Order: sequence, then structure tokens, then C-alpha cells
Amino acid sequence: MNRSPLAPRRTGSPEARRRRRTGTLLGLTAWLCGIGFFLPVAWMVLTSFHSETDAATNPPSVGAGLSLHGYREFFGAGSGISPWPPLINSLTASVVATVLVLLLAIPAAYALAIKPVRKWSDVLFFFLSTKMLPLVAGLLPVYLVAQNTGMLDSIWLLVLLYTSMNLPIAVWMMRSFLAEVPVEMLEAASIDGAGLTTTLTRIVAPVAMPGIAATALISFIFSWNELLFARVLTGIVAGTSPVFLTGLVTSQGLFLAKVCAAATVISLPVIVAGFAAQDKLVQGLSLGAVK
Repeated sequence: MNRSPLAPRRTGSPEARRRRRTGTLLGLTAWLCGIGFFLPVAWMVLTSFHSETDAATNPPSVGAGLSLHGYREFFGAGSGISPWPPLINSLTASVVATVLVLLLAIPAAYALAIKPVRKWSDVLFFFLSTKMLPLVAGLLPVYLVAQNTGMLDSIWLLVLLYTSMNLPIAVWMMRSFLAEVPVEMLEAASIDGAGLTTTLTRIVAPVAMPGIAATALISFIFSWNELLFARVLTGIVAGTSPVFLTGLVTSQGLFLAKVCAAATVISLPVIVAGFAAQDKLVQGLSLGAVK
């Protein structure tokens, strides 16, 4: 039987149409959630370009004139206090700690993922159990040890703490990434006489580079944003950018434009690192998700 040209076409089975509607709904929900998370950041950046008078209005003035007054104040135009030492301290502590975390986590994860380690799940649980203690519970012992060893207000104390704090998560992440490395490649390298160092640098690292990038970025973000230990264990010499940001809340009041400008500048290194490693970050976080 010939169908009339005016008859509606079938667009698929009911199951296919239901899946398309579900996909559209999920996509719309994801966009709404993304916009909801992005709006506070966009509002912070917009407020940083307002004057203090416009930033303090209630309700906030969206169409107010733009100004760089907050950024000039942040960089010490009025107070003479430079934010560069805290920014350099944060960069030093975060980068050095991230490098140390990778140097320690990759061999450990290689042993747990590829080499026949007995009860490797118990080892992973031990690593994870070190994150179950609240940071504030270990603050006093760490402070006393740092005081007795003369390491208070030292950037290297923060490097040591950030390395130990991020290492368990890095081992867990790298173990799942290295488990995806083909065993045949490792066997071929072993037959060719490659040692452990050669295998890790020339075989494992290129294959697991997305996972390494994801682990490094997350470790860098955690180190850059850490406030509790940096606030208590540092002072004038080793203060980091989050500590400097809290110092902007003074008895004179809260200057929103200056605080928003400071938060925007302090957030830039993490944003730049995220964009630079965006493709590898997505690959690394999704590695092994689909079998």
C-alpha cells in the first residue's frame, strides 16, 4: 500500500523517541547546572571592574560604569602592600608539591596496577584511610612539630604538607589510569631489556599522559586553594595567596571591588592551567569509564 505524501513520517520507534527526549532533557539540565555554577564567577569578575560605591549598592548595579580601581588597590596602589610575594609562595609550593606527588605516585601506582603486589586493595584502602582524618584534627600536632624543628613560616613546610595531603588521591587516580596501559607493551619493553626507569619514562608516561595531566592538575588545584595549614603555619615570609586574600577583610570593612579583583587574579593560574590541559584532563578523567 502506497503512503500518501501528506502522511506524517515515522521518526523512529517509541523507544528511540523516548531516548531522544531524555537526552534533550539531560542536556538542558546540564546546561542549566553549568550556568548556575558559572554565574557567581561571572558576577565576581563583573564586580571586580566596578568602583567600591557601585559594588556596595543593594541591589547590585549591573549596568554601572567599569573601573580598574579594585585591581589598582589589589596591586598596592593605595596601601603599598604588594601581592606578589604571596602569589610566588603559592606558585612555588603548588608546583614543587605537584612534581613531588607525581614522582612518588607514578611508581607506587605502577606497582599496584601492573606488578603482582599482594593485597593491593588493602594498600589502596590504607592510602585512602589517611584522608579520613579531618585536617583540623592534625593541625596541633603538625604545629608543634613545625615549632620544635624551626620550620614555622617556611614554604618548604607547606611543600611537605601538600605532598603528603595529595599523595593518596594521586596514587588512587594513577592506579586506575595505569591499569589501562596494555600489558603487551610492557612485556615487549621487558624483552628488549628496558629497566624500570626506561619503562616508566618511555612506555608508561606517554600512554598515561592524560591521566598524569589530570592528576597533576587536581594536585595543583588542591595545593593552590589550601588555606587552613597556610593560615596557621605561615606568617609574613611564607604566606600564600589564600592567606593574603583573607587579610583583605579588615576592621575598616569589606571592600567588595578589591576583594573580587583579588579573587579573580588569584583564580587565574588555576583557570589557565585548566584550559592548557583541557583536552588531556577530559581524556584522563574519562579513562577507563567505558569498557
